Amino acid sequence: MGEPATKRVKTDNETNGEEAKDAKIQSEYDDATQKILEQIDQVQGEIDALNEKASEEILKVEQKYNSLRKPFFEKRNELVRDIPNFWVTVLVNHPNISAILLEEEEECLHYLTKVEVEEFDDIKSGYRIKLAFDENPFFENTQIVKEFFLGNAEPTSTTTDIKWKADNELVNKIKGKLNSSGEGTPGPRTFFAWLTDNQDASNDEIAELIKDDLWPNPLQYFLVPDLDDGAEAALDEEGASENDENAEDLEEADDAGEEHDE
Repeated sequence: MGEPATKRVKTDNETNGEEAKDAKIQSEYDDATQKILEQIDQVQGEIDALNEKASEEILKVEQKYNSLRKPFFEKRNELVRDIPNFWVTVLVNHPNISAILLEEEEECLHYLTKVEVEEFDDIKSGYRIKLAFDENPFFENTQIVKEFFLGNAEPTSTTTDIKWKADNELVNKIKGKLNSSGEGTPGPRTFFAWLTDNQDASNDEIAELIKDDLWPNPLQYFLVPDLDDGAEAALDEEGASENDENAEDLEEADDAGEEHDE
């Protein structure tokens, strides 16, 4: 038999909230209603305790399966490395990420050889996104890591300092290009601007997309049909439909002609 769960110490805010709730019940309701509301509140407290216990159990299950999934992710990365331009294709085909990818950044991401997402051991305190690169003309780094620390009241993030090569510092280069053309965009809305920006870790949609959507199954984005192929297929279907309609019209005309001759 396991040890009883340690009772969580209530914060001052929770204690004050309960006192205010009790005062409201006593001041606004008759004795019979007060007793029922107090019983409901007690049952609700038991439900909340179960929910808290369930969250702890779910975390344990997630930790177990993170460990079980790890060798499969490693095997997938080994296989992916033999496919040229796998990760840049995945990023370009992802509808949300492609929206912030500029041409210069796409060129740089052709050197991207591995994407990895690692949750911290306890899961809830954060995770890291690791990008590995072949030698390239843009920067010296072979790996860039963006880490998210979610255990504090105010989430934070950090990024590896990118050692840009001369004349290829993409963030400032792109910013200058956009400003000179009058196409300045609000906030970090290009891929490398996102990667190097750490001002708002609590609202990082791109990081969440990579962690929860792209990383679990990148193959679904690598195998997205080319737009040209889809358009060609649509035209073929449209042409076939028109041919069928024309054939039906000719057949109806022939039938009408035969009836007229009779």
